[in-house]
Amino acid sequence: MIISCAPARITLGGGGTDLPSYYTKYGGFLISAAIDKYLFISVNKRFQGNIRLGYSQTELVNDVSQIKHPILREALKLVGIDKGIEVFSMADIPASGGLGSSGSFTVALLNALHTYKRELYTQRQLAEEACHIEIDLLKESVGKQDQYIAAFGGVTCFTFEKDGQVIVEPLNISDELLYQLEHNLVFFYTGIERSASAVLSEQNQKTKDNDNTVVNSLHQIKEIGLESRRLLEKGDLDGFGELLDVHWQMKKKLSSKVSDPFIDECYEFAMKKGALGGKIMGAGGGGFFMFYTNGNRLELTEALKAKGLIPTWFGFDFQGVRTLVNVKSSR
Repeated sequence: MIISCAPARITLGGGGTDLPSYYTKYGGFLISAAIDKYLFISVNKRFQGNIRLGYSQTELVNDVSQIKHPILREALKLVGIDKGIEVFSMADIPASGGLGSSGSFTVALLNALHTYKRELYTQRQLAEEACHIEIDLLKESVGKQDQYIAAFGGVTCFTFEKDGQVIVEPLNISDELLYQLEHNLVFFYTGIERSASAVLSEQNQKTKDNDNTVVNSLHQIKEIGLESRRLLEKGDLDGFGELLDVHWQMKKKLSSKVSDPFIDECYEFAMKKGALGGKIMGAGGGGFFMFYTNGNRLELTEALKAKGLIPTWFGFDFQGVRTLVNVKSSR
């Protein structure tokens, strides 16, 4: 029995510049933070020679090619497992929450499968294999952030080079400021589920088509990411919070699906109740809201609860993907 887990994430600045349609032309940059909400994968040898999978559905198949779940199918193919295995998943968060759950799922799965085969691997290898599955094989309109932060964890800066290389650097910030930042960020679940790929496909296509509004917005979002790093590393947390508002206004220009009247209403209400800035997590369109507030946390929480949003508490995770249980017989 192998049990693996990988953290979900929030984006602190620069989100969207990790898509190949953008970084292969201009280079990308963002700051991502792993959080203490996890995707769990358990893998066990199956006495029968077939394959049993459990996620939101259950599959029992005789051949890998028969698997309906695309990530499970491609991951098993990639590591070379074609029979006699059981794989089950669980999660602390909803799949459509904008917290990078698909990337976390893929990284946790690959970690479990490589561990099951007693193979050596690195965090970077897991991240790149997960990107290969989602971006190259399955042609999903996603970037590289989710896979990399799930593998490395922490509050981390990622630079995406035009050739596809990813530079990984921890944010240079003290423990005291990290605790304060963690305290000042508040999160709410909107109750709206959406597909990140569906939201990002519009942005992705417009970037490929060199749409001026989208490309210029992404240029500005990348600069916001770099400025967020500068503000956080010099200790100006409130300045970072105010920059989130600028980020949100730019983000809404990326796709018509990023926001809607209800999301806009909740955002404006939060700003009136003391938030300095905020944004929808992930691609947008629903999932989780993140707001930055300094001293108005309780008032903001109660006000948005009255709007029907569900408060949720996150802390940072600094371990990344790991193996929780590794008990496997030698035969």
